[in-house]
Amino acid sequence: MVSHLSSLWLNNSTLTLAGNSRHFCSCSAISAAHSSTPISSATIQIVEGRSSGLYSNETLKIGRTLESQQEEFDWVNFDSALQYWTKPLRPVQWYPGHIAKTEKELKEQLKLMDVVIEVCDARIPMSTSHPMMDSWIGNRKRILVLNREDMITTADRNAWASYYASQGIKVVFSNGQLGMGTLKLCRLAKEVAGSVNVKRKAKGLLPRAVRAGIVGYPNVGKSSLINRLLKRRMCPAAPRPGVTRQLKWVRFGTDLELLDSPGILPMRISDQSAAIKLAICDDIGERSYDVADVASILVQMLTRLPSVGSKVLATRYKIDSDGYCGRTFVKKVAMQLFNGDTHQAAFRILSDFRKGKFGWVCLERPPK
Repeated sequence: MVSHLSSLWLNNSTLTLAGNSRHFCSCSAISAAHSSTPISSATIQIVEGRSSGLYSNETLKIGRTLESQQEEFDWVNFDSALQYWTKPLRPVQWYPGHIAKTEKELKEQLKLMDVVIEVCDARIPMSTSHPMMDSWIGNRKRILVLNREDMITTADRNAWASYYASQGIKVVFSNGQLGMGTLKLCRLAKEVAGSVNVKRKAKGLLPRAVRAGIVGYPNVGKSSLINRLLKRRMCPAAPRPGVTRQLKWVRFGTDLELLDSPGILPMRISDQSAAIKLAICDDIGERSYDVADVASILVQMLTRLPSVGSKVLATRYKIDSDGYCGRTFVKKVAMQLFNGDTHQAAFRILSDFRKGKFGWVCLERPPK
């Protein structure tokens, strides 16, 4: 679907974020009514985390400074602004035929599973969690995997780990590309579903392999996790949505069976703020959105996040950043680098974000 931003995007108005007055492009309807509430910074134990040995002391100092800034950031106002920016856009929807078929088959396979492993994008955990997942899982054991943990800060990880711990949900942070967290996930799956064979033994039955289903949105790294775990390419994987098209059982040793499944999305995405985040993180088909519109919103988000800011954007693309209008910035990048081609400029900005060129950036924090 091709969508165009309303002329409202070019109107300048003011919104207060974290106590600082800043100019927004098309935010006249948003006020500073939402007060700034600090994010809890309590240190908790997480299942899997980034090893400090991989980074220099200077990098760690910068990381700690950014974490302190993000704790003071007003995420409520940030989300309100994002909701307003998406209103002029045509809804982002993507529901190819194979997803409908997969959803029906997956519901049948869930009956055979001992534990369900839901994989989400660590940059947008809420937006990549299927709204029907709880009803599908029912009383079955559940493990949540936040993949791409290398793309978020320690403060982000701790905030999400604390939130899910309060919900009673076991969470593993992973990096499917490098294999970090995969073995811990395997051990946790066996522990969570260990009662299966205890019950079978009590009934006089022989033990069997634990059955774990890996489910989640498109392109969140489900197949990559399985391939890393098995140390061979058993499931097709690529950095784009819609590569896996059918359910596939694979065996890990003698005591664990894994079900790889295609990405599943709701038939209609009612929360368009979440839909835009899916587009930004490449977790939804590119045909469902206009690249220039999504890149424009991404720029407006990044300029307000303390971990990035307008100076980082201006320095990377060697252009002046004299305001907070995303569409204007995309046009400047187009003139500077792509002979006025806004589509190419927008694609470059989105690609740079997806490759981590702007640093560790989480686009959402746990609800209060």
